[in-house]
Amino acid sequence: MGGMPPIAASATLPETTRRTAAPAWLVMLLVCAGQFLVVLDVSVVNVALPAMRTGLGLSELGLQWIVNAYVITFAGFMLLGGRAADIFGRKRIFVLGLALFTVASLGGALAQQPWQLIAARTVQGVGAAVLSPATLTILTTSFPTGPARTHAIATWTAVGAGGGAVGGLVGGVLTEYLSWRWVLLINVPVGALVLAGAALWLTESRQAAARRLDVPGAVLVTGGLALVAYGIVQTETDGWRSASALLPLAAGLVVIAAFLAVEARAKAPLMPLGLFRLRSVHSANGAMVLAGAAMFSMWYFLSLYVQNVLGYRPLEAGLSFIPHSLSIVLGSKVAPRLMNRLGAKTLAIAGAVISASGMAWQGTMDVDGTYLGTILGPGILMALGAGLTATPIAAIATSGAAPADQGLVSGLINTSRQMGGALGLSVLSTVAASRIEAGHGPKALADGYGLAFQVGSMILLGSILLMIIALPRRRADAAPG
Repeated sequence: MGGMPPIAASATLPETTRRTAAPAWLVMLLVCAGQFLVVLDVSVVNVALPAMRTGLGLSELGLQWIVNAYVITFAGFMLLGGRAADIFGRKRIFVLGLALFTVASLGGALAQQPWQLIAARTVQGVGAAVLSPATLTILTTSFPTGPARTHAIATWTAVGAGGGAVGGLVGGVLTEYLSWRWVLLINVPVGALVLAGAALWLTESRQAAARRLDVPGAVLVTGGLALVAYGIVQTETDGWRSASALLPLAAGLVVIAAFLAVEARAKAPLMPLGLFRLRSVHSANGAMVLAGAAMFSMWYFLSLYVQNVLGYRPLEAGLSFIPHSLSIVLGSKVAPRLMNRLGAKTLAIAGAVISASGMAWQGTMDVDGTYLGTILGPGILMALGAGLTATPIAAIATSGAAPADQGLVSGLINTSRQMGGALGLSVLSTVAASRIEAGHGPKALADGYGLAFQVGSMILLGSILLMIIALPRRRADAAPG
């Protein structure tokens, strides 16, 4: 979800490693800078979307592909990126991913047509998926087990949370005083600097027992997800019975079925299907998909509402989201302590209830809304609830898995969150567009964005129901079955 911190989990892997001679602080600085860019780019474009639409002539529905092109490829290739780092070397994959991300950022900044920007965002997502897992594994192999590694992972998580939290503000400042192109162009000098540092000071490490790379699996799951999202979008303009909607939807489902068949037969599958026999894994991932589908779109629709309806400038929009960002970071920080008192299942449900109430409240927005009366209160509830929900769901997902599978299960949760967010944005954008096109002017926009939040709250209620019924309460409940 945009603005939500990454879920960190480390696994001890058999490996051949030459410990880096660079100072520990420099290793941490380099990998955290890479992770900061990855998370920042999930949310930084939201405030710039209206300016992008004006500059490139994007349609209302076309805007979502500026976000989804990045998120879908990020989610689809994330597990592959983690495995590639283990096989080919963490430093090599870090450099490759960051180079791809940086070049794609430049391409997006120079785009003259909508398809060029969407293509650049797609390549950015692939680069992010290759880069992000390498940042964490470099940390876990550069710092010894104990307080040093714990501190390093905590810093990595905090930097990721910060990247998501400041995305709106950074996007607002750059769009207001420079151009929407700078939300992408800013990655180029930073990426180049980190690339130079990584090439000079990071030391290579890799897993001793190399496994096969499941490229077909990554391509199939990404392609299937993109086709389903595209089919959903087409239903708004052509209807559910149209060939332009049904064909990509059917093709997407066929591709996803092919992905499952490939994974069932692969010797080193991207997503070991046997893990889903664990109650903790299948219930937590199902809840995360639904929660991501509802929560991810919050920043997207709020950015459009405050600029297109309330008339905020990009900087004002970015500043208006500071309380939201602080709330999501606060929720993420207090979640581990509350889990010890309330239990993971209770906290996950409570967080989702808080967020759903905020969404329902936000759904009452209208053309005459104010910041204090319309934006601040529901925004804090939505963001705080999102921060409280992610950590306990991840903890439940990993609770029943074997130690060797902890990192993989954590990666699955992150993938489920991003995939849910991509599909949710497609659904909610289609819902909003159907209401917008039925009216005229700012009132129609406010009604459409409000309906998106109302439907989002209902999706989140579905996630809450699944949590109540299916999530295990204790570790012992996480056994297969």
